Amino acid sequence: MNRLILADNQAIFRAGAARVLALEDDMRIVAQCEDMAKLSSVIDGFRGCIILIASSLRSDLSVLLSRTQAIGSRVILVAENTEHVADDLADQLDGIVCRNVTGTDLLDCVRRVARGQRCVQRANVTTMHAADNVGTRVRDRLTPKEMQIVALIVQGCKNKEIATQLGTKEQVIKNYLRGIYDKTGVSDRLELALFTIHHRVLAEAAAKAGNLIQMKTA
Repeated sequence: MNRLILADNQAIFRAGAARVLALEDDMRIVAQCEDMAKLSSVIDGFRGCIILIASSLRSDLSVLLSRTQAIGSRVILVAENTEHVADDLADQLDGIVCRNVTGTDLLDCVRRVARGQRCVQRANVTTMHAADNVGTRVRDRLTPKEMQIVALIVQGCKNKEIATQLGTKEQVIKNYLRGIYDKTGVSDRLELALFTIHHRVLAEAAAKAGNLIQMKTA
C-alpha cells in the first residue's frame, strides 16, 4: 500500500488529486496539508510515505528533503506549468510533475517513485498553451452559477449538498449539470473534476467561485 501526503495550498487541485488517487486500491491518502506548518507537523508521524508538495507553498525544499530522507519518505514536487525547476534541485527530488498533469500520468509517477525510480515531467510549452486556451474558452462559456457548481463538484459535494449550499432544489442542480457537461465535453462528475484541475485558468475561476460561496455561508 502506497501511503500519500498531499501538500498544496490550492484546494481545487488538492481535492481533485485526492479523488484520482483514492480510487486506486494501492493508494491511501494519510494526510492533506494546506500549508507548510501542517505538513511539518505530520511528516514524522507518517514515515515511509510519498509526499506530493506544491512549489506554491514556497517551502525550503532542501530542509524538507533532509527530513524526509531521514525517515524513508520520498518527495514529488508539483511545479507550476511555466515554472523552471533548477537542475540541482531536480536531482534531489524523487519526482516532478506539472500542475496540469493528467490523472493517468500522476498515478504513473507515484507508482514509479514508490518502486524507487525517479520520474520527472518537464513542461511542454506547446501543450501548455493549448491547455490554457481550452481552459479559457470553457471558463468564458460557464455562467457564474455554473462555476459555483463546478467548484462544489471538485470539492466532492453531492447534488443534495450543492442544492443546500446554493439555496435551490436538487433537480435544478441536475439540470445545471447537464448544461455544464455539454459545455465542457465531459460525461460525469469525476471527469468534470479532472478537467477542471488540468486547466489552471478554469481551476482558478472555480476556486474564486468556491471562496464566494464560503463567504456567503459563513
